[in-house]
Amino acid sequence: MPAMYKVRPLHGAGVLAEHLPTCMYPLPNLHRAPGTAAPPQEEVDPSLQALESRQEEILKRLYELKSAVDGLSKMIQTPDADFDVTNIIQTDEFSPLTANGADLDLMLGNDYGALKDVVINANPSLPPLSLLVIHSLLCERYKILSAVHTHSSVKSVPENLLKCFGEQTKKKPRHEYQLGFTLIWKDVPKPQMKFSIQTMCPIEGEGNIARFLFSLFGQKYSAVTSTLIDSWVDTAIFQLKEGSSKERGAVLRSMNAALGKSSWLVGNELTVADVVAWCALQQTGTANTAPANVQKWMKSCENLAPFSSVMKLLK
Repeated sequence: MPAMYKVRPLHGAGVLAEHLPTCMYPLPNLHRAPGTAAPPQEEVDPSLQALESRQEEILKRLYELKSAVDGLSKMIQTPDADFDVTNIIQTDEFSPLTANGADLDLMLGNDYGALKDVVINANPSLPPLSLLVIHSLLCERYKILSAVHTHSSVKSVPENLLKCFGEQTKKKPRHEYQLGFTLIWKDVPKPQMKFSIQTMCPIEGEGNIARFLFSLFGQKYSAVTSTLIDSWVDTAIFQLKEGSSKERGAVLRSMNAALGKSSWLVGNELTVADVVAWCALQQTGTANTAPANVQKWMKSCENLAPFSSVMKLLK
C-alpha cells in the first residue's frame, strides 16, 4: 500500500546540532558508554540528614506510644483489671480553703481594676443551696460585695431567701471589694450565671456553676481527681437530686463505700463534690435514711459554718 504522505527524516547528520537551542542550560549525559567510570556522587546536605534522623526518631517514639496505648486498652477491657483510683489521688496539691486568695484577675480576666461581678439567676421554688454554701466559703477567702434582688417575674419570695446572705453590714466603697456576688430570684428553669455581663453566654445548671465558683479557690487537682469530682457532682445532680428512688439508693450505697475509705468523697479535703452532694441530700429529704458513713460525713459538713448557715434556710 503506498504511503499517504512523506516526512523528512530528523536523524540525519548535523540535524540535532543545527536545531538544538542555545538558551537552555547544559545537563550531564546520562547515556554513557558501558565500562566508563560512574560520575562522582554528590555530597548529602547535612540539614537533610538531620531531618531524616529526626523523622526516624519521631516514628520510633510514635510506635512506642502506640504500643503503650494498646497495652492500656487491653488492660482496661479486661474484666479483672479494675483498680481503686482513690489510692493515687493523695498526690494532688490540695490547699486549705482558708489559705490566701488566688489571683482573681488571672481566673476571671483583668478589667483594669474593675470589680469582678458574678450574677446568678435562680428560681426561689428550688433554691440552689450549693451556691449559697460556696458563697459563704468564698466570703472566708475574699472581700465580697453580696446582694440579693427579686425579678419582676417572681411574685413573692420567702423572707429567709431574701436574707440568704445574712444581714448585710454597712457597705464599704465598691473599690475595696475583690468580688461582687449578686443573686437574683427569677422565674428560670435552671440557675444561670454570668461574670462578664456583656460579653459571655450564661453558664447554666447548679452543678456547672458550683464547679466554676469552687475553682476560684485556686486548688489544683490531677486529671484522675478532677474526673472523680466531676463524676460525683453529676451523680448528685442527675441521680441523687433528680433521679428515682432506686437511683438514689444506689448513689447512697456508692457514697457509703467511698466514705468508708476517706473522710470526704474525693480524698481528704473538702471539694465541690461534697458541697453539691450534701445539698442534694438535704433537698431530697433522704438525709435521715442515709447509711452510717454518709451520716458521719454529713455531720462533718454541718460542723462547718457555711453548711450550718444554709441549714437555717431549710427550717
